[in-house]
Amino acid sequence: MTPETKPKNSWFTVLLIITAVALWAYNQSQSSAPAEREAPRSQPSAKEIADTPGRTGIYETHRGCTLVEARNNDGDSFMVKLPNGKKAEFRLYFVDTPESAFKTYAGGDTNHPRIREQAADLGGITPEQAVEIGKKAKIFALDKLGSSPFDIHTCWDSPFNDNRFHAFVEVKHDGKSRWLHEILLEKGFARIHTKGAALPDGTTSTRHKTRLKELENAAKRSHVGAWGL
Repeated sequence: MTPETKPKNSWFTVLLIITAVALWAYNQSQSSAPAEREAPRSQPSAKEIADTPGRTGIYETHRGCTLVEARNNDGDSFMVKLPNGKKAEFRLYFVDTPESAFKTYAGGDTNHPRIREQAADLGGITPEQAVEIGKKAKIFALDKLGSSPFDIHTCWDSPFNDNRFHAFVEVKHDGKSRWLHEILLEKGFARIHTKGAALPDGTTSTRHKTRLKELENAAKRSHVGAWGL
C-alpha cells in the first residue's frame, strides 16, 4: 500500500462507520414509532360529551336542556337552551293546550276562532273557560320545565316553517321520567290534536294515540282540568 492510498482508506473507513450509525439510529426511530402511534387518546371532557347530542331511535336527543324565558312561551311550546348553548323553540307532539289569552293580530285577525274550537274539543266549555285552562297549562308546563333540566328528542321538523320544531319532552314528575304531553292530558290541560309521531322507543304513533285516549278518558272520569268545569 502506497502512502497516497492510506489516507483514502482511512476516510473510507470513517464514512462506513458514519453510515452504520445513521442506519442504526433510523431503525431505532422506526421501531419506536408504532408504540407512539398506539398511545391511548385522551378522553373527551364532560363538557364535550354534554355538547354532543345522542341518538334515540330516529331522534336526536339532547339531555340536560333548560327553559329560556320568552314572550311566546306557552303550555305546549317554549324556548329551550340546549347543552351546547344553542337556543330553539320546540312544540310538543300530539297535544294542544288552549290559548292563554285572547289576542288580536296586525291586520285584524284574532285567535278567537281557535279558542272556540279548543273549547268545543274540551267538553264544550266556554271560550273564557278555555283561556283559563290555557293559563293553568302554561303555568304548570313552564314551572315543570323551569324546576330542573329536561331532555329533548327531536328530528328538527318544522312543518309550518315557523322555526318551531316538534319534539318529545322528557321531564321528572313524581320521581319518574315522564313525557310532558302525557302529563298535560292527565291533568285535563290539553286536547289530543296536532301532529303525532312514533315515540323514541319505537312505539308507533297509532299505538301511542290509543294510550293518550285512555289518559284523556281517565281525566274525564276524574273531572280534572277542563273536564271538571
